[in-house]
Order: sequence, then C-alpha cells, then structure tokens
Amino acid sequence: MAKLLLLLLLSISFATQAAPKIQHWVTDNGVRVYFFPAPELPMMDLRIVFDAGAARDGDKNGVALMTNGMLAEGAGEWDAGQIAERFDGTGAVFGNSSHRDMSVLSLRSLTDKALLDTALETFKTVLTQPSFPKEAFERERKRLLIGLESKKQSPDAISSKAFYKALYGDHPYSQEATGTEETVKALSIADLKAFYEQYFVAKNAVVALVGALDRDQAEQIVNFVTNDLAKGQIAEKIKPVNDLASANENFIPFPSTQSHITLGQPGVKRGDPDYFPLYVGNHVLGGSGLVSTLSDEIREKRGLAYSSYSYFVPMRESGPFIMGLQTKNQSADEALAVLRQVLAEFVEKGPSQEDLNAAKKNLTGGFALRIASNGKIVENLASIGFYGLPLNYLDKFISNVESVTLAQVKDAFKRRINPEKMVTVVVGDSGQAQVQAN
Repeated sequence: MAKLLLLLLLSISFATQAAPKIQHWVTDNGVRVYFFPAPELPMMDLRIVFDAGAARDGDKNGVALMTNGMLAEGAGEWDAGQIAERFDGTGAVFGNSSHRDMSVLSLRSLTDKALLDTALETFKTVLTQPSFPKEAFERERKRLLIGLESKKQSPDAISSKAFYKALYGDHPYSQEATGTEETVKALSIADLKAFYEQYFVAKNAVVALVGALDRDQAEQIVNFVTNDLAKGQIAEKIKPVNDLASANENFIPFPSTQSHITLGQPGVKRGDPDYFPLYVGNHVLGGSGLVSTLSDEIREKRGLAYSSYSYFVPMRESGPFIMGLQTKNQSADEALAVLRQVLAEFVEKGPSQEDLNAAKKNLTGGFALRIASNGKIVENLASIGFYGLPLNYLDKFISNVESVTLAQVKDAFKRRINPEKMVTVVVGDSGQAQVQAN
C-alpha cells in the first residue's frame, strides 16, 4: 500500500509539472534518446523501438514478427535457455513485441551495478548479435502456423482480419503482424537476417529510459547498448492512408451463438491537431465503458449487448476509428442499426455540454494512473520519441483535454467521421451472414 501511494504521489507530481523534464539527445551513430530520471526506486526501465513493424513486411508478411521473436532465441554464444537464465539470474525482465508500426525490445532491471551490468550485457548481445538458429526458426514458424490455424476458429480474429483488409486495401496497414500460412511457410532465415540488417539499425531506433540514473549514467547505458548497431538509415515513410470512397459491408458466416459486429473507417495519426477533440468526444460516444452514449442506447435502453465501445487508434499514418459489440445472432440487425444511428446522431449533434464536462473530468482525473509506474512512463516516452510528439506532451496532456470545447468536438467529428462511408464487418450466424454466404 505504501509503495502504491508513493507511485501515485509521484505521478501526480509529474502531471502537475513538478517532476524533472524529459531529456532528449541523439547519439553519435543516430539513436534518438528520451530519458526521464526517477530516483525514488532503485530500478531502470529501458525500451528500444524500431520502425520495423508489420507495415514493413512487404510481400513477406510475418517477417517483422518472426525477426523480433527470434532475437532472444539465440545471440552471441548463448542459446535461448542461457539467455533466459542470465536475465532470470539478475532478476531482470526482458520483453519483445512486434506491431503494425513498430518493433519493441524492453528491459527492466535493478540498478545494483553487478546485476545491471549483467542484464545490460545480455540485452546488448540479444540486440546486436542475434544468431537466428535454424532449430529455433523452425519452432517459431510452427508456433505461428498453429496460431494462424487457431485464428480460423476465433470470430474476433476473423473479424479483425476482414476489417483491416477492407479498411486499408493495399496499404501496408492491411497486413496482420502474424502473416498468412502461405507467407509464413515461405519465409527463410535469410529473409529474417535481411530484415534485421535493414531495420534494426541506429538511425531507425528510439530509446526510452526511465530510472534511478543521472544523465551521465543514462548516456553510458545507451551508448553501451547501441554502439555496436550498424548506423543504417531511417526507414522510408509509408504512404498516407486514403479516406474510404464508399461504404464496405462484409457479412461472414460463423457457427456461433453471438454475432461480432465491427464498424470503422480511417481515423487520425499521431500528432494530428484534431486528436484531442476527437479523443475527448469519443469518451462520451463509446470510450467510457458503461456510462457512454453507446452503452446507454445499446445496453441500458435495449439490452442488445453487455458492452459496446468506440475508440481511435492513432498511428504513424491514419489508424482506425473502431466501433463494436457482440450480440445474439437474432439481434444482430437491430444492434447494427442502433450502432449506425447513434454514430450518425453524434456526428450531427455532438455531445451535450454536461456530458463533455463529465468526460473531461474523468479523463483528467484518471491521468495519474496512466503514468503511475516507471513502466508506464517509459511506454509514453517511447511513443513520444517514435511518433515525434512534443517533449512536453505529458506535461500538457491535462490542459489539452481541459481546453477542448463543444464546438471543437462537433467540428472535428463532422469533418473527420463520415457515417455514410464505414467499413462494416459482421461475423456470426445471423440471417445476413447466411444470405451473404449463398
């Protein structure tokens, strides 16, 4: 309890701009660094992000995910077991993940010198000397193929795949990070090595660092971890996302008792000037859980679904705006009609001033929990660096939310969301799905 109270007090201090500022510099080989000193706990969180997500797969869909997943399967003279033992032996926690925009590696360690030195040496070797062993490659490929097979039995996975394909067409964002059975089977170790050599380079990297360190220590850690990376080049910009030319409806039959309904269209990218009006407005529409407009109309008034939602996913280019719910098959048509109606009315009229005030109060009141630990702060720092957001983004978050006006919300939704041009995906055993399948 005492530790939680301390973290919350630190978070509140951060949010009110009393905490130290984010420090930023670029290393000699081009790594962009974002550092926030947090001396209260003897810990360090390191996060390195590369512009090397699934959007970079090209015709080798799945290569980004497999490359990232293979880094800790063998590096230097160590195999996966030895790497895990080295991290475990110091109490350090290693993590890695791959997404549409980015590839991530992370390390959490105590700052005790002996423990930290071993953890950093292991992390550096994983980052800069991956060996891509054949046995591990085949094991990882088999795991991915099993996962792809299991997704065929998941209505959520089926819906997501169909939604992104309809939304983005031939844009790189249409590709699932896990690839397809065809592309995964075609991948080779040479493909992974080529992807690593092109994208896991210093100029394509952002490092976020939070912990009980001073500036000199932070610089030494970053230099030690990244000095052996090839300098390389920043990845080329991906092409912009086009607005939808027309509505797109997909009714996919699936033997389930519930229909999974998803609606959406391209939304906003990181740093978009409309982000805060859309973000605050959406909190009223469907982003605040059981007290949102969607929940009121769908759950409380009609009992069509336990929960419904809407949210924006800002990315390097326009990420999706998504609405959705799950409902009984026989209620699918009605639920879909209500989703569309609520959105159309919200775009036309906007929220009430009372609902907007409540949304802003809720968002600003919950902000402290978004930065309530070093882990959460380092995630925010990595996003700030990767997406080129202002260094004072977190400092100004509360004031940016509080300054949103009703007129701004109405204007942003009318300009950016078109209810007549939405992608609709329904996965289930509804009448529409059956008709569409015949």
